[in-house]
Amino acid sequence: MRAEPRGALRVCSSFGFGRRHVAPALAALARACPRLTVRFEVLDRLVDIAAEGYDLDIRVGDEIAPQWVAHRLAANHRVLCAAPDYLARREPPRSPAELAGHDCLVVRERDHPFGVWRLQHAQQGEREQTVRVTGPLSTNHGEIAVDWALQGHGIVLRSLWDVAAPLAEGRLVQLLPDWRQNASIWAVHAGRADGSARLRVALDFLADWFARSAQLRM
Repeated sequence: MRAEPRGALRVCSSFGFGRRHVAPALAALARACPRLTVRFEVLDRLVDIAAEGYDLDIRVGDEIAPQWVAHRLAANHRVLCAAPDYLARREPPRSPAELAGHDCLVVRERDHPFGVWRLQHAQQGEREQTVRVTGPLSTNHGEIAVDWALQGHGIVLRSLWDVAAPLAEGRLVQLLPDWRQNASIWAVHAGRADGSARLRVALDFLADWFARSAQLRM
């Protein structure tokens, strides 16, 4: 039987995803491992895990520097969507290039390039288009961008994990369904996990948690 981990585990993530999805997972981890102390921070910038003393960075997006060790917790992608109110005023885009002429809700989030949307074709992954988008509203918080989209202010590119409910309810409409941005959920750390019991246990627990959560969203 694996020994119960103890000590402090420092974890970071982005604002919206961290609050909505990582925080509940870490609360469940702390409940399952009472000798483990979890210190969780949400940040809107790219983190140097080793230099800043974090054990894990839970991030959304496949652009991970090669010096880090990454474990995929769940598959995910970002989708384009807008509210019916916006689409009643504006003709929906028929191609990624037409996004440049729309009001797009741009998010400045950690290491993601601001105002540049790189999209992959859902059936032909080798097909990729990059479009520079603009709009009257931008933010560094993804939940604010989704709220603006729900209010009809423009088109948003957000993780399917963040917009699955309003899409299912019809409060948002998916646009260009053949195009998306791959953005899986990863647990990233520095070096190997073999020497840290708390890190191994945390990785196993989070992998199981997000796998079960992904099944609920299918």
